Amino acid sequence: MASVELVLLKQVAGYLVMPVFLVDPVGDLIYYNEPAEALLGYRYEETGEMPLAEWGTLFHPTDAHGQPIPADRLPLAVACRQLRPVQGSFWIRGMDGISRHLAITALPLQGEGGVMLGAMALFWQLTGSGSSP
Repeated sequence: MASVELVLLKQVAGYLVMPVFLVDPVGDLIYYNEPAEALLGYRYEETGEMPLAEWGTLFHPTDAHGQPIPADRLPLAVACRQLRPVQGSFWIRGMDGISRHLAITALPLQGEGGVMLGAMALFWQLTGSGSSP
């Protein structure tokens, strides 16, 4: 069951015009907003919640040289595991088959009493990207 804080964050994310991705304390996807759907090529209603091992490979994340990035090395997973903010960039391939170069800022989320809630990522497509690395 999601904490009250995560339920409220989902609601706030729904109002943002910037893509947002939320994960629970183990890194499992719990929500992404409509602006994120446009970059990922999936509506949240189509994917729903899913484990890190699944969402971390679903979008085929790669580095600038086209090498796959393991799910546990993605900024959002690192922020969740190491409890620190992380910035980075990588390429994904959306369901529309288009590769996009994304910049991401991932932040750990902590509730009252130091309870780990998970992490959230804000991301955006870098200008001029839309082809393979």
